[in-house]
Amino acid sequence: MMSRALWTAATGMHAQQTNVDAIAHDLSNVNTAGYKKTRVNFADLFYQRVRAAGMPGIEGNNLPSGLQIGTGVRVTGTTKQFTIGGALETGNGLNMMIQDNGGIARNFFPVRLADGSIAYTRDGSFTKDSEGNIVLPTGVILDGGITLPEVAQDIFVSPEGEVFYNDEAGDQQSAGQFQIATFANPAGLAPLGDNLFGETDSSGTATLGTPGDDGFGEIRSGYIEISNVSAIEEMVSLISAQRAYEFNSRSIQTSDEMLQTVNNLKR
Repeated sequence: MMSRALWTAATGMHAQQTNVDAIAHDLSNVNTAGYKKTRVNFADLFYQRVRAAGMPGIEGNNLPSGLQIGTGVRVTGTTKQFTIGGALETGNGLNMMIQDNGGIARNFFPVRLADGSIAYTRDGSFTKDSEGNIVLPTGVILDGGITLPEVAQDIFVSPEGEVFYNDEAGDQQSAGQFQIATFANPAGLAPLGDNLFGETDSSGTATLGTPGDDGFGEIRSGYIEISNVSAIEEMVSLISAQRAYEFNSRSIQTSDEMLQTVNNLKR
C-alpha cells in the first residue's frame, strides 16, 4: 500500500523539523551564560505485523522470521545536557561559577522569584541592586538573605560561598553565606526560561548544602560559566538533520511517482 510510505516519510520530516528547531535554539544561546544544550530523543512507531515468526511455511516447516512493517518515527522528548561549560573570567567579584566534580553540572544557585518561589540556575552573572541584594540581570535574587551595604567595595565570594567586602575604612567584613542546591537527576529539571530551572518529580527534591562540602562544588569568584553549546558540533548536527529531512522528502516523491505510474496504467 503506497500511502503507508507517504505517511511514514511524513513522520520523519516532522521529527527532523523538531530536531532543527532544537538545534536552532541551542545555536541562538551559544553565548548565554550557564545555558545547557538540548538533545531531541526519537523512537520508532508501532509495527504492522503482516506475518508472525514461527508460522507454518511450505512442507510444514515453521518460518524463521516474521514480516513486520514499521510506520515511522516520533519525538519522545527533549533532554538537557548538563555537561559543564567553559569558564569566562570577568573580574567582577560577584560573578560566580560553581566548580563541580566529574564534568556534570549537578549544583545550582537557588534564586527567589517575585512570587516567593525558588528556581535554580547555573548562570552566575550576579550583581548588586539598589537595595544591596545580590541579583541576576533579570532581577531575581540569590536566595540566602544576603544584603550588601551601599559602601561595600572590593566584593568577592569565597569557595565556601561566604560573601566578603571592604567597608569605608578598608576593613574586610562578611555579609553572610549562601548555600547551593544539588539534584539526583538534573536532566529532570524543567526549563523556565531566563536561564532558570524548576524542580520536578523527575529531578527529585533539591538538597541544599554549603559549597565545598561533600557532594557540592566550590564557588569561583570572578568567573561565569559559559554555554556548553559547541557551534561546530551544532552545525554538523544541523547538516545531518537537513539531510535526513531531504531523504524523507525524497521518499515521499518516490512514493508519489510510483502511485502516478500505477494510475497511468492502461488496460
